[in-house]
Amino acid sequence: MKIGIVGAAGRMGRMLLVAVGAADGAQIGGGVEALGHPDLGKDLGVLTGLNAVGVVLGSDARALFDAVDVVVDFSFPNATTAHAQIAQATGTALVIGTTGLNDEQQSVIRQASSFAPIVQAANYSVGVNMLLGLVEQAARILPEAYDIEIIEMHHHHKIDAPSGTAWALGQAAAAGRDVDLVDVADKVRDGIIGPRTSGDIGFATLRGGDVVGDHTVMFAGPGERVEITHKAASREIFANGAVRAAIWATAQNPGFYNMKDVLGF
Repeated sequence: MKIGIVGAAGRMGRMLLVAVGAADGAQIGGGVEALGHPDLGKDLGVLTGLNAVGVVLGSDARALFDAVDVVVDFSFPNATTAHAQIAQATGTALVIGTTGLNDEQQSVIRQASSFAPIVQAANYSVGVNMLLGLVEQAARILPEAYDIEIIEMHHHHKIDAPSGTAWALGQAAAAGRDVDLVDVADKVRDGIIGPRTSGDIGFATLRGGDVVGDHTVMFAGPGERVEITHKAASREIFANGAVRAAIWATAQNPGFYNMKDVLGF
């Protein structure tokens, strides 16, 4: 099975290449970067410190989709939207790890999934997806007197906030309480804001150093506090999960899937 990587020369892209190279039944089928990237033309295996694989880094996304069975995209919202349209035209499976997409971009991805299998997740870690299930269950069991706060910390290079994983955790909590997260999310607190609104789901964003990703969901109730935490020590967990999703996606019919589908939760 040939797997292609968008942003193959980047930090996450290189980890994905290594993960593909180590996966049974998969091979590096191609990789792309933007025009003018200094690594264009380099062998993708050599680029990651592996043996040469006979496939070089290119810049033509359409050619990548034509050459492989599935593409993995951890890039930027505008680029991912364009790649979803290519997936729609080619029928090539697509695995999306990009966060920060707006409603219009998400609609394009949904439309494309009618023509190609698309897996999209805010986080490809098995542990985080287990956390999502636990948070939904806890929110369903604990009464509204337990205030929900979501705290996340990432490295100082991260450009979106709250993180896609934090928002997914908020959606899980909202599902447990049978409410719409958009109606109860509290993402900004500054100045004299008054007492906390009952039923809100709060978000706190921390940035610093080289933190891969820490997420805690806190249920603060009368006389006690329940905290559920996941800490990522390496991006390898995301790469390995995404490759697992890629292999799974190639056997699916066109449709929109998430990591719960991949893991069979």
